[in-house]
Amino acid sequence: MRMNKSGFRPGILAAAALGLFTIAATSAHAAPDAEKGKKDFEVCQGCHNDSGRSVGPSLLGVYGRQSGSLEGYKYSPAMKRSKLTWDDKNLHEYIADPQRKVKANNMAFKGIKSSADIDDLVEYLKTYK
Repeated sequence: MRMNKSGFRPGILAAAALGLFTIAATSAHAAPDAEKGKKDFEVCQGCHNDSGRSVGPSLLGVYGRQSGSLEGYKYSPAMKRSKLTWDDKNLHEYIADPQRKVKANNMAFKGIKSSADIDDLVEYLKTYK
C-alpha cells in the first residue's frame, strides 16, 4: 500500500473527505416537512386566518393562485400589479423578504431567514386547501 509523507493512504483520505461532504450536504438539504410547516404557519395566522376579519387575505388554497386575486380582499396596488403565481419559487422569495419581492405591498412582515423553515412552510401551504 502506498502512503504519502504524512502516513495516510491518499485514496482512503479522499474517500473519507467525500463521505463527510456527502453527509453534510444531505443533512443541510433535508426534504421539506409539511408537518413542521404547519407549526410554523401558526405565526402567520395572526394576520392570515379564515375568519373573514383578518388583516391579511386567507391563505387557504394560496398555492397555485395568482397574487392579488382572492375575491373580497382589498389588496395593495403593488400586489395587484405583481401578477405572480404562488408557486414554490415565488412563495419562497416572498416569505423570505416580502418587500423585496413585491415592493410597496402592505405586508408589514420582515420575512423568514431560514431557507429550511420557508421550504417547510411552502410544503404545508401546498396542502392548505
